[in-house]
Amino acid sequence: MYNYNLHVHTLLSDGQLLPSEVAVRYMAQGYQVIAITDHADYSNIKSACRAIIEFCRKWPKDSKIKVLPGIELTHLPPEQFKPLANYARKQGIKIIIAHGETPIEPVVENTNKLALLADIDILAHPGLITDEDTLLAKDKGIFLEVTSRRGHSETNLHVINQARKFGAKLILNQDSHTPEDIISPEQFMNRGIEAGLTKNEIEKIYADVEDLLKRRGIK
Repeated sequence: MYNYNLHVHTLLSDGQLLPSEVAVRYMAQGYQVIAITDHADYSNIKSACRAIIEFCRKWPKDSKIKVLPGIELTHLPPEQFKPLANYARKQGIKIIIAHGETPIEPVVENTNKLALLADIDILAHPGLITDEDTLLAKDKGIFLEVTSRRGHSETNLHVINQARKFGAKLILNQDSHTPEDIISPEQFMNRGIEAGLTKNEIEKIYADVEDLLKRRGIK
């Protein structure tokens, strides 16, 4: 069962719930690991990293769910991805997401490319990602996100096909903001299949995510 979600928002940015309530709700659904990845830019990167890392450090070590410190670098001038990713990593952030070129928001041109050149783990909802950028993601081992988030999910099939074509890694994420976004692992897998993933591809995603967590010293 795919019971990881490494893209979660709380009221530290534009989510509706405290980190603790988010964690408890995911735990009740049977998830093993989540990452708190609230939005950040130069205005709040210090406070966001500090708050998220402090919360994760205080989360009970014997809990049924692991809560990882993450961040989503969002709507940046593209040249800012590299310095802010470096800053977040030095602070102890484990999962760094870049807000990709989703078709439903005005995202600055070349965001996908310059985000992929930074020290990130996941390019979220990368929209109509180009061949060149898909190859870059593959070469750097950065995950391309398939999302259950409404709107952002419109280009899931394109992202899946690009990853298949060039051998890039995929990740299945929820990008949750509200209680209603927190769906069961069974529903989550079904969303992935509806997006175009096969069961074998979801098993591969699970293995690749486990490998990422091991490299980050989590598993």
